[in-house]
Amino acid sequence: MENKSKNDQLVVVWSSADKDVAISMVFMYTYNSKLKGWWDDVTLIIWGPSSKLLSEDKELQDYVKKAQDIGVKFQACRKCSDMYGVTEKLEALNIEVIFMGEPLTDYLKSGCKVITF
Repeated sequence: MENKSKNDQLVVVWSSADKDVAISMVFMYTYNSKLKGWWDDVTLIIWGPSSKLLSEDKELQDYVKKAQDIGVKFQACRKCSDMYGVTEKLEALNIEVIFMGEPLTDYLKSGCKVITF
């Protein structure tokens, strides 16, 4: 089993309902981070209003697929997606939908880099 350094793991928490933030920051940075090898392991967490935005926006869904194709991992907060009624839509996009409080805490305590948008 490969032992990757937590210093090479990036976790991006996306909570904004602003599509411009999604395109010009969240997806641009996560995609390029993986594509260009800036980070070995890139995870994007969909949290709060971003889950509703993603469930309704085909262009953003296409960005998710493109990023998944190069190895960006996606997770979403189940509490949030249930609250917005979009859990099934996110799961249909091959996004892991789980209760995120404990996993986010683990990411923070593990020493990997976490940024929020």
